[in-house]
Amino acid sequence: MKAIINIGLKKGVLDSAGKAAHHTLDTIGFKDIVADVRIGKQVVLQLDETDKEKAMANVTKMCEEILANTVIEDYDIDID
Repeated sequence: MKAIINIGLKKGVLDSAGKAAHHTLDTIGFKDIVADVRIGKQVVLQLDETDKEKAMANVTKMCEEILANTVIEDYDIDID
């Protein structure tokens, strides 16, 4: 089973990397195409689990305890 976790800054938290990327995109000719940029991270876990509910519970605990800084970040988990 595979878990894909997308982690990004919460709405309202300044994303300096996103702002820098947006500025660069504007500068190289994409000013009228890109409205905003938010940069996050993706974690892919290969799990030795066959029960999807148990996998979700364990991955959620991993996110809450170590993978995401839940004070400033949100996360989304997809289990295949």
